[in-house]
Amino acid sequence: LLRPEDSVLVLIDHQPYQLANLNSHEPQMVVNNATGLAKVAKAFGVPTILTSVIADRGGVIFPQITDVFPDQEVIDRTLINTWQDKTVVDAVKATGRKQLIIAGLWTEVCVAMPAIQALGEGWDVTVVTDASGGVSVEAHEVAIQRMIAAGANMMTWLAVASEWQRDWARTEHVAELSELIVKHAGGSGIALLWEQQLLNTPVPSAAG
Repeated sequence: LLRPEDSVLVLIDHQPYQLANLNSHEPQMVVNNATGLAKVAKAFGVPTILTSVIADRGGVIFPQITDVFPDQEVIDRTLINTWQDKTVVDAVKATGRKQLIIAGLWTEVCVAMPAIQALGEGWDVTVVTDASGGVSVEAHEVAIQRMIAAGANMMTWLAVASEWQRDWARTEHVAELSELIVKHAGGSGIALLWEQQLLNTPVPSAAG
């Protein structure tokens, strides 16, 4: 299982060009999920590497993500395969972590290539499927099948958050995680707000 102290997150090419031809998911959902993943990584102290490809043409990474790490430099590449970029790989290795978590656009290109190469080099690789996306449902799903066959683990962003939390008795990050659920987990967030409302509503006195 994923452990925050052993995890390192790489967010790849969440840029306007890739988003413009994202057809496997509703685009805003991927923006939301990638942002939620970035925020939960920050909350749990998981080192996060941000990387783009030829940003002067493809656009800079969505501000929803870069705003989570305002002082962090984005590594801009020319290589399509992130795992062939020495700057990115060195940044990952410098963390000393072995659980490599990847999300990006597009799944079939910019996620699959580094995931498969890293697996071949012995890394424990998890791909966050709903913070990624492809040019079609088929492209996304075939890429997932290909990465599973190579040995990658597949998860969603909320599953990653839950696995890092693991036990609600560990209260260190509960407040931050609850806020993230409210803002980024859709119906679960609304239900949490409702629960808080009910817990703070006085019980009506019995009619006399």
